[in-house]
Amino acid sequence: MLRRVFLASSAMMLASACTPGVFGRERGTARPVMRRSYDIRNLSFAAAPDIRVSEAEGYYPQADVVWRGDPLGPRIPQIESMFQEAFNRNKPKLAGDRPVNVRITLVRFHGVTDLTRLTVGGNYNIIFDMTVIDARTGAVLEPARRIVGNLSAPGGSRGRALIASGQTQRVRVTDFLSGLLLQQLV
Repeated sequence: MLRRVFLASSAMMLASACTPGVFGRERGTARPVMRRSYDIRNLSFAAAPDIRVSEAEGYYPQADVVWRGDPLGPRIPQIESMFQEAFNRNKPKLAGDRPVNVRITLVRFHGVTDLTRLTVGGNYNIIFDMTVIDARTGAVLEPARRIVGNLSAPGGSRGRALIASGQTQRVRVTDFLSGLLLQQLV
């Protein structure tokens, strides 16, 4: 009995490492106060050159990219497709006066492993740098700033219920990215 309690407590502590503010988690750069009337045109996406991808099935793999919301394959392009979809969803909402291009550099995309999702749950921790560039002149309107987003990832029966209702990891994360990008660009 004590062994079960110890194992459950250890698993919860490991999963809590995914929560914001734990173990010195990074904070984003404050959004500059300025008038924005952007007409978003293009998104360029890249991953930081030293980014590490993990397919390990622990509670908290030591890597920059952990993603299980798509079949096994090239994770960076899978993540890029979610950013692109989120960006495209925001085009009709961001049709202001100034045409802009947005550059995203992925720093961290920490989803949850299947083991974590099926047991204790955790958080998606998404960190990227965003630069806003005038589409006509190429001038930088907003220099690169760090964006940090955290989305809960319920585990166990709650996680399975979300999936059964159509709220897969990909759906939830893409919806979250849509809102996060919109929030940063209005």
